[in-house]
Amino acid sequence: MTKSKILFITPPYHCGVVEAAGHWIPLTFVYLAGAARKSGLEAVIYDAMTKRVTQDGIRKVIEESKPDYVATTGITATILDALEVLKVAKEINPGIVTIIGGVHPTFMCEETLQNPAVDYVVMGEGEKTLQELLECLERKGSPSTVAGIAYRDKGQTIVTRSRAFVEDLDSLETAWDLIEWNDYTLFVMPGSRLGAINTSRGCDHDCKFCSQQKFWHKTWRGRQPVEVVAELEMLKKRFGMDVVLFSDEYPTQNRQRWEALLDLLIEKKLGISILMETRPEDIVRDRDILPKYRAAGIIHIYVGVEATDQETLDLIKKDVSVQIGMDAISLLNQHNIITETSFILGFPHETKTSVERTLRLSKVYNPDFAHYLALAPWPYADMYKELEPFVVSKDYRKYNLIDPVIKPVNMTIEDIDSSIVNCYRVFYMGKLREVLNVKDPFKRDYMLRSMKLIMSSSFITQKLGKLGKMPPEMAEAIAAISAAHPLSRP
Repeated sequence: MTKSKILFITPPYHCGVVEAAGHWIPLTFVYLAGAARKSGLEAVIYDAMTKRVTQDGIRKVIEESKPDYVATTGITATILDALEVLKVAKEINPGIVTIIGGVHPTFMCEETLQNPAVDYVVMGEGEKTLQELLECLERKGSPSTVAGIAYRDKGQTIVTRSRAFVEDLDSLETAWDLIEWNDYTLFVMPGSRLGAINTSRGCDHDCKFCSQQKFWHKTWRGRQPVEVVAELEMLKKRFGMDVVLFSDEYPTQNRQRWEALLDLLIEKKLGISILMETRPEDIVRDRDILPKYRAAGIIHIYVGVEATDQETLDLIKKDVSVQIGMDAISLLNQHNIITETSFILGFPHETKTSVERTLRLSKVYNPDFAHYLALAPWPYADMYKELEPFVVSKDYRKYNLIDPVIKPVNMTIEDIDSSIVNCYRVFYMGKLREVLNVKDPFKRDYMLRSMKLIMSSSFITQKLGKLGKMPPEMAEAIAAISAAHPLSRP
């Protein structure tokens, strides 16, 4: 008997500097495809975002694949393109069952189901829910028995009972063999093969602008260090992965578990470079074991600073002090770990003076890489109600931290737009002079190549195209970086 087929498709959405850094594995689908296989289906992953295909290209893939189910995922910025994927599937064959999950559909399920192309919304953590939904549909059962979904019935939105989170993350099956590994690389490390894994899920803090703490109900679960290292070892041996992103929101939450993971990585000597993010207070907490970070293969850490003044940090419930953010970046710099952070602009109280202060203080923080982001008012975030009077665009594609959609009282949207680009220009022009004097060849070349990618990214060049010509000093800087010698490996 022929198995039913489910085709997972990433929405073909593009923006910002994230894609300028590399091609990133759709890790969510690795887990969901594993769940689909467990339910007895054939699974296929098609990464339309990485392949940079249009909806017409997706149409051809669906026509050729002839799936019984098409599934996609969406955050607020990608939701419209995700819904278009499902619309295309229904145009090809109305009998295709369409499924969508992710942060935005989870909290906006009623809005999502107003689109006739959507059959089912998988809410929250998806693996167990998808498996049970597919098993139910295959036996032609009632979806009302499946926890954690939303669907339409006679014009009404039905939301089933909520589902508890998976207790043992190491019990989840994965479908790594469905990934087209040649598509994934970190551009600053030519020839690299880039992967991603979860070492944990969730965050137990309550930042008001963040979707993750809300999605995970302020909970945190960690995988066993031995299982994480075994998976990394398998990915290196079987698929040649030599760079990995720890995609967790908060991998360092439990110090004992985290240090055990570092010790195992040091012992195994896998030869894998690690990119990750965490909270600044954990870096300060771990000042005595930071040498283990580098020895374990960690080369690049994003720390969530978000703002340079305590008033704003308190407003967004960041639950951290300005000084801790500075100390964290300083400690990582001392240990030769590449640092990255972001600063949010565009709060209703923003002024040109406050933007200038943020830029000035961001240089005092002195991260290797700084991002200046436009505040995005997720429609389900805790602070949305207080931001809503200042929202000037409901175009979800602009809710990407790049395009400003909030108009401050004393600034125009154009002011914020130009301020963001100017912050990038000023910061990186100053940083270039500093980087040229970095003694460590790997860090110097990594940073030079990254700076070229940032300054020549479509985000920067398109913004400059709208706001005026590229400043001559930036064009000269890009040319100078291009002439730099080839990248060294660690």
